[in-house]
Amino acid sequence: MARLLQAPPKFHPSEWDTANKMQCASTESQKSRSERMIAESQRLLDEIEKTTQKTQSDVNKKIEQRQEEIKFWKQELDKKLEQIVHETELLLTFKTRLEKSLESCKEPLIIAQKCLLTRQRRAGIDLVHDEVEQELVKEAEVLQGVIALLGHTLEQTNEQIRLNRSAKYNLEMDLKDKFTALMIDDYCASLRNNTPDIRYADTAVKIEGNVVSPEDWIDFSNINVEKADKQRNNSLALRALIDGILSQTANDMRKQCEMVNVAFRNRVKEVKDAKHKLETLLAMVMDETASQEKNIAALKKAIADKERPIKVAQTRLEARNHRPNMELLKDTLTQAETELKGLSRRQLSLEEEIQVKENTLYIDEVLCMQMRESVYINNF
Repeated sequence: MARLLQAPPKFHPSEWDTANKMQCASTESQKSRSERMIAESQRLLDEIEKTTQKTQSDVNKKIEQRQEEIKFWKQELDKKLEQIVHETELLLTFKTRLEKSLESCKEPLIIAQKCLLTRQRRAGIDLVHDEVEQELVKEAEVLQGVIALLGHTLEQTNEQIRLNRSAKYNLEMDLKDKFTALMIDDYCASLRNNTPDIRYADTAVKIEGNVVSPEDWIDFSNINVEKADKQRNNSLALRALIDGILSQTANDMRKQCEMVNVAFRNRVKEVKDAKHKLETLLAMVMDETASQEKNIAALKKAIADKERPIKVAQTRLEARNHRPNMELLKDTLTQAETELKGLSRRQLSLEEEIQVKENTLYIDEVLCMQMRESVYINNF
């Protein structure tokens, strides 16, 4: 019991003083460390805040720069798209001109071939390989050449339209991507630290496998622009070529058409002149025939008138001395009848030849030339 009531050990005042000093020193040391930590933490917070602000500012600037780049390329692509669309529309009108020109060649070719076939019905000596036939053959060749050229040019035009549309499609797809990218970057640019619904994203720092470098990104759009420019320039050159071809072929066809028409007019004049000469000769032959018929009639009458005197003469011994005169009359009659037959044959020949010329004139002037009146070479 006495041990339980024993007083605890007592410290010396110096120990107490030392203990208090140590507590003060320890507390001061802890406080200093804490203050340093607070200062370091504040410095670190300030540094992080500055770094964060700088990083955000740099990112914002890069986003703005990216927005400007996208807008620039979007404007370029829009401009090139508008140009290629406009050029394609123009080329389509040229395609229509080619198609109309090609279609318009068919009737003149058919008419030229019909004229050649119809002129095979000329008869006799008039079935000649004349200038008209030569020019008609040349016209058919010119038209066939024009049809082949226009057909080939039309194929080129269709191919160029396809290439233009391919370039247009690439521009549209690129523009679509640029529009999406600009919407995303606009959204990113609008985000602030106090924006609602911002959150951590585990995949935010993950780089996708299909990401391209800025250089590749620029090259991709630049290639699309260059392709569009190339096809637009090709299309412009093709339109100039089509203009020249349409003008030249129309001139060639028009020139050859006139050559054929001139040849027809000249030939018709030649045939008419020949027919007129034949008709003049026929009239002369008919006049001569009439004169010969009168001559024969006169000779026959003279012979008839001499019959009775001859009968008297034959009863006389000197009758034969007068016979030669009678024989001379009969010989003359025979010659006259021979000439009449010759004149008849000549008349028949002339009439047949006039019919040949009339047939030729009908074929050339009525059938062919009237058929060709419908031929008109347009400039498309």
